[in-house]
Amino acid sequence: MAWHLGGIRPPERVDPRRDPYADFLRSVALMVVVLWHWCFTILIWTDDGPTATSPLGFTSGLWILTWLLQVLPLFFAVGAYVHLKAWERASARGERIWHFALRQVRELAVPSAALLATWVVLGIVVGSVFDIGWIGRAVLLVVSPLWFVAAYLALVALMPLTVWLHRRFDTVVLVVLGGMAVVVDLLRFRYHVPYVEWANMLFVWGFAFQLGYFHERLAGLDRPEARTPSGRVDWAAQTPQTRRTAWALTLTGLFGLVGLVFSGLYPGSMVGVPGQGSNMAPPTLCIVALTAFQLGFAELIRPVTVRALAAGGGFARVTGLVTAFALPLFLFHTTGMALSRAVEWTIFGNRTEAVVPTLSWWLLRPVAVVGPLLATLPVIYLFVRRHRRHQEHRRLRHPGGEVRAAH
Repeated sequence: MAWHLGGIRPPERVDPRRDPYADFLRSVALMVVVLWHWCFTILIWTDDGPTATSPLGFTSGLWILTWLLQVLPLFFAVGAYVHLKAWERASARGERIWHFALRQVRELAVPSAALLATWVVLGIVVGSVFDIGWIGRAVLLVVSPLWFVAAYLALVALMPLTVWLHRRFDTVVLVVLGGMAVVVDLLRFRYHVPYVEWANMLFVWGFAFQLGYFHERLAGLDRPEARTPSGRVDWAAQTPQTRRTAWALTLTGLFGLVGLVFSGLYPGSMVGVPGQGSNMAPPTLCIVALTAFQLGFAELIRPVTVRALAAGGGFARVTGLVTAFALPLFLFHTTGMALSRAVEWTIFGNRTEAVVPTLSWWLLRPVAVVGPLLATLPVIYLFVRRHRRHQEHRRLRHPGGEVRAAH
């Protein structure tokens, strides 16, 4: 992890074996989620307490933007690739894959569980002492993004199985997972089988994760043309064949989305909208198409992005900053948002948020990040200080060891 707040600095050298574009995509995906929550969550106060809604429910046609801005499929795919490469390096050191998977799970599960436990205990104490009935709703709003962490951790834990399937059956695994997502949606929408839709938490997100194992092949990074004369990987290299493959993947996903959404069976938005059906909770076949579309599109823009990163300058510096803070910001951004709103509502009252997005509401979206950001930074500072002490304690216990993480 590249913590550098509170005395924890980023690594002085970048590992040449790490794909800089994969790190870029994963960090940007997390930051899009954070900014979406900070800017486009409408929190209103009702008789039952705070309630979240979305401008997508009020603004016609805005849902089309979610085809690019709902980036969790991209995160799952790129995360799988990063973990796979980290496992290959760990395997060269003699580490067993099940041990590697559990170590990776622990790296993210510990802070996530601590965050969840803190809010649950806080909700119970505050609700009991002050007899506040809506505190449970507030806690649920704060910790709700952790569902994604739970799904992601489950797939990381299953890496011993999924890596074996990938090496043994290759693309057949993708066909089976995509086909099972079709079957689940048929049982859900045609035959109304109760609770069957939750099986797609495994099949749909498993498809995105498994597709990430093919990243090098899709990007042509395993070809001789992607090697420099010195033998290093040229991360910006792209052959005509890989570009055609990227276009094919992009258009397949795009046409799949168009067909599914305009069939009338699926909502157009790729994020949940109150009062409408959801493609995310649990995921539907639309997310399979969205994964293909986003992964293909990401490959199309890879060469120009990698060259911009390699050139340095403001883009590279901002990207480095985002990469360093992306994970802690994701974990604690709703905590900061809750603290910011608590201060705002204490000073100005709890009726300050527009119930329906107005022109002034839209114009103030860039400013909306200021309060949550200022409230989140101290939380991150406290966490990384504790993280640093924990890392130092581990080094003292294992003086010759290396503290490693794929994140």
